[in-house]
Amino acid sequence: MNPPAARYSRISGTGSYLPPNRLSNQALAEQLAAQGVETSDEWIIERTGIRARHFVADGVVVSDLAVEAAKRAIEAAGCTASDIDLIIVATSTPDMIFPSSACIVQQKLGVQGCPAFDVQAVCSGFVYALTVADAMIKTGAANKALVIGAEVFSRILDFSDRTTCVLFGDGAGAVVLEASDTPGILATELHADGRHVNILCVPGTVSGGQILGDPLLKMDGQAVFKLAVGVLEDVARSVLAKAGKTEADIDWLIPHQANIRIMQSTAKRLKLSMDKVVVTVDQHGNTSAASIPLALDTAVRSGKIRRGDTLMLEGVGGGFTWGAVLVDF
Repeated sequence: MNPPAARYSRISGTGSYLPPNRLSNQALAEQLAAQGVETSDEWIIERTGIRARHFVADGVVVSDLAVEAAKRAIEAAGCTASDIDLIIVATSTPDMIFPSSACIVQQKLGVQGCPAFDVQAVCSGFVYALTVADAMIKTGAANKALVIGAEVFSRILDFSDRTTCVLFGDGAGAVVLEASDTPGILATELHADGRHVNILCVPGTVSGGQILGDPLLKMDGQAVFKLAVGVLEDVARSVLAKAGKTEADIDWLIPHQANIRIMQSTAKRLKLSMDKVVVTVDQHGNTSAASIPLALDTAVRSGKIRRGDTLMLEGVGGGFTWGAVLVDF
């Protein structure tokens, strides 16, 4: 009796969506100045590398962005929504407390019956979601998964705090991950350290119809930076070792698009030229769980990333969470 064939997962399609309202640094600075908050295009670029971001219009929710990205990924994969048998949405800004945004996406796509759930790991969310989908495909629990990162961070920003409100944007990115007899996702690794929950958080909740605590984002930028650079290097090296690869095998590094300085420091530690780093933070800002799939789809559609390239996806976020996925695209 022959042993069962090895089962892997591969990315068969990518998609993304940005709300049409693009806000340049200058336009944001003018809006903040009207509220007595001083900042400038030069100040934002120097500290973050961000030049613009996109904000949703009133009434637009995270599932709306997710569905648009999902449709594009499904089209790119050459399949239909009815072929999808697993939906995972990574988000920190869901439509409502429950049901999950994934179930709402499922309804909007007209899909019934398959499992659908959200993953909450903040900016590491897409890496977490992709890892879960990969594991479910490898065990036979799914054949064709829709993995989405989507956020509307503009709704949780404190526009009186110039150190945080200039950083974030809204958007969504998605991939179709499907079963394959050849390896696509080569190795994954996830981590969290709850000792650092307070350095990046939204310390509010709803109880009895009232908001308890503070429902706006709080961040200790210096603490996040110090932790991020170290853990991103370590997890990248660990994933490479699992796959039997080295830094020289990486064609493209696609890090969470938080801050150009973090990205530059990570690339330097991995001995990678910035020419091998996909950078979209300048145009998208930090879109949290959406940033990696947004950057991936942007690079694929521009022709930078081609089939056969080896990609390192890595993210770090509130929790404190981090992880990496090595992909043969």
